[in-house]
Amino acid sequence: MRVAVLGAGYAGLTLARKLEQTLPDSVSLVVVDEEPEHLVQHELHRVVRRPSLADEITVDLDAVLDCEVRQATVTDVSTDEGTATLDGAETLSYDVGAVCLGARTAFYDLPGVREHATPLKRLADAHDIRERFLELGDGDRVVVGGAGLSGVQVAGELAEMASDSDSEVLLLEQEDAVAPSFPASFQSAVHDALVDAGVTVRTGTGVAGADADTIALEDGSDLAMDQFVWTGGIEGSPALDADRPVVRADLRLGESTFAVGDAARVVDSDGEAVPASAAAAIREARVAADNIGTLVERQQGGSGEFQPRLTQYQFNVPGWLVSVGDDAVAKVGPSILTGRAALALKTTVGAGYLGTVGAVQNAVDLVSEELDLDARDTKPE
Repeated sequence: MRVAVLGAGYAGLTLARKLEQTLPDSVSLVVVDEEPEHLVQHELHRVVRRPSLADEITVDLDAVLDCEVRQATVTDVSTDEGTATLDGAETLSYDVGAVCLGARTAFYDLPGVREHATPLKRLADAHDIRERFLELGDGDRVVVGGAGLSGVQVAGELAEMASDSDSEVLLLEQEDAVAPSFPASFQSAVHDALVDAGVTVRTGTGVAGADADTIALEDGSDLAMDQFVWTGGIEGSPALDADRPVVRADLRLGESTFAVGDAARVVDSDGEAVPASAAAAIREARVAADNIGTLVERQQGGSGEFQPRLTQYQFNVPGWLVSVGDDAVAKVGPSILTGRAALALKTTVGAGYLGTVGAVQNAVDLVSEELDLDARDTKPE
């Protein structure tokens, strides 16, 4: 019997690590990812300002997994047949599978945006954003489109880099507030932190298109720019035709296939839509591991005629965290934290995640790098 985990992001790596501990020895586990390394995506913005951090936020999959790891691109998935197409040619069959392919940057067919804006999904993107920014002169403007957590964080990093120049960092958001998917108290604190960092924030401002030096806005006006970073939304993997299919709380995409993390739009056991986030993906992966184990046990026991009782996912995270340059904002229960307390909490969470996936040295190095507070201009509250 074979279990296949397609994708090794937050959901895929967490799931694979759990399955290694729980699957019977008679079951073969294979993990497929287009990269040989796992990227700690929520720290990627840091690389824009500190390229050396790239080593701490990349984890060699072979070093943390004790199963078959295949480096290939999943180009198609058939949940009915229990197959995945790799690199457009090879067919990988599985008895139970999990689609953990994450999401890609969505450009929404906005004219010129894909051609003239840089997304932030890969290390190469972070390096490109940095190099382009360093080429700007005093008085030039970099525009970040989209004020979700990724947009907030990259705007904060760029603002710190611009602090010794007259360059402007402008953050655009189509909705009426930054971090629009989050609670109002968190939104307000994030907005204040952005302004304190030197970011110009414009909400209620949608992008209609772009060329090499101008962004067309939905209100018909034009905005001059010298660099454009795009974090305006996500879409599904090409293997799923760019769709993010809706799955219910058991995370089941097909009879023997699950969808975990940003690859799908999850509706939890309370009927609530789950936001795309690392925290949700990690917790979903634990539920998926339980349910895959249930299906494996059923298939090996020959009781396929019975519908298994599957664990239901309920979205529940203790709070939210976001970096804003040398500051951070955390919402823990009803409390909002900023400054050193929030920075320490965010670093602890990042290091804790690395520890759970077996990257202990990466965790130690990240703590050492992030908590070098003497080199920061933080402000406790």
